[in-house]
This record gives sequence, C-alpha cells and structure tokens, in this order.
Amino acid sequence: MDLRHIRAFIAVAEELHFGRAAKRLHIEQSPLSRTIRQLESDLGVTLLKRTPRGAHLTRAGRIFLKDANRIALAFEQAQARARAAAAGYHGTLRIALSDGIGPARLSALLALCREEAPNVSVRLFEMPLGQLLSGLSTDLFDAGLALTDEVSEEIVAAPVWLDPFVVAVPVRHPLLAFKEVPLEEVVSYPLVLCHPEACEGSSRQCERLLRSVAAEPKVAEYVTTHDVMLALVAAGYGVGFSSTAHLTSCRQTEVVVRPLADQSATLTTYLLRPAGEPTGPLMQFIERAERVGRLRASGHPSL
Repeated sequence: MDLRHIRAFIAVAEELHFGRAAKRLHIEQSPLSRTIRQLESDLGVTLLKRTPRGAHLTRAGRIFLKDANRIALAFEQAQARARAAAAGYHGTLRIALSDGIGPARLSALLALCREEAPNVSVRLFEMPLGQLLSGLSTDLFDAGLALTDEVSEEIVAAPVWLDPFVVAVPVRHPLLAFKEVPLEEVVSYPLVLCHPEACEGSSRQCERLLRSVAAEPKVAEYVTTHDVMLALVAAGYGVGFSSTAHLTSCRQTEVVVRPLADQSATLTTYLLRPAGEPTGPLMQFIERAERVGRLRASGHPSL
C-alpha cells in the first residue's frame, strides 16, 4: 500500500462512482479498479461494495476513509513544510478553516502575517468542523478558525471576531420598510438558512438567535454555502442571515442588506488551538487575529 492507493480510495469514496473518480484522477477506470482491489487485498478487508449504479462504503471503508484523509493531509503538510524551508521560510503555521470564515477578516489577518512575519509560512486547510477538531487533537493543525466554542477540554476556544448579524432581503421586499429590522419581523417570512451539517458553527449561532423570539421560523431552504444563500434570496425564495464580514464583497444587485434592530446580535468567530503553551509564532498569529478584531470594533473602513 502506498500513497497512490490512498488517493485512489479517497477519490472513489468521495465520488461513490468509479467512472467519476477515474475522471477526477485523470486515469482510466480499469487501472483504478485494479488499484482499489489491490488495496483491499493488502488490507484484507472489503472497503467498497460495487453496485450497478456506482459504489458505497462498507463499515470498514468508512473507518478507513477517516485515516486515509489524515494520511493524505499529513503528506501534503510534509511537502509544504519542506518547500517552505527550501524557499527560506523559518517556520510553518498550519491553520484549519471551517464554517465559511468572513473573507474580509481572513484577508486582513493574512496581510498582517505577510507584513510582520514574512519568514513564517501560513498554510490554510478548509474542512468540515468535525475534521478540524480531530486534526487539532492529533497535531495535524496548529490552530483553527471556526464559528463554535463547543469543543473538548483538550482544545482552547477564544473569541476573536464579533460581527453584527445582518439580514439579506430581496429587492422590493416588505422588510425594506425598516432601516433596522426587528427579528420578530424577520421570522414572519420564509428563511434561507445554513444547513446544520454543512455549516455547524454558524447554524448553531443562528439557531440561538432564532430562539430569542417566540415565533416559530419557517424555513424555505437549507443551503451549504453563503453564495447559494444570496442567490436564493435574490430569486425571492426568502430572507437570509449573514454578517458584515461576509458581505463586504457581495455583488448581488438583487439583494439588499439591513442591520437587525438588536445590534448586540453578533456572529462570533473563535480561534481554536490545542491546550497547552502555544509556540512563539502561534502566539503572534493569535495576537494578529485579535488585532484584526479590534480594528473592526474601532470602525476601521476596510473591516
């Protein structure tokens, strides 16, 4: 078993179809099938059940996929660290991202890192929240940015960015009669919300916000990305929640943004890291993240 087998298995496990996986890997389907059979023979287990319409993972396959992803990520990180060292960097920070972090905040943070610590390479990895938390616990990442503080005792969660919730509304919508929209009025219309499984942290924060009013919300659609939420709002499916940090680059002309009347309602971004004393470069990264948060609080125009 080598890395080629691991990558082939990950592709098939994610596509659940040998033909699509072969196209993704830019190989023919027959050698891909042989590679998977060889991997199963080496392991002595069946990872995939073939069906006329594709494939599905066995229980052993689901377990192996988690480890396969960790192996592939560890190899990618090893490559990145070696290349960073060859390019003259004196260290690498592995930062995991989940829940669709606000792009304005992230850009400001990375710009500070490049300006103040040009010899430290910052590598970003996007993934679901569960994978981020697992990676922090197994030393795959130095820190993470996510929209939750519901973590185990072995992980430290600290709030770094607080962005006011705003409402995304279609043009010519009755809510536009309000300059600042009461939450009670928002929930009287169909909502386009983040899917709880795809956007765990932001979904939990949105649920807490909605529980602060007595009315039961009506959900028109659940979405997995911010861009799809804006597209559905523009099409008139309903209204959505976002934050000022997520809407700085919004180009949807059919969407109007209004602040909530309760401006204390904020979407909080947390910096997550393993418990214990952080390294010097990580401490500096944390300080820069906190500084980006203070810039927004002081009304900095770019944030």
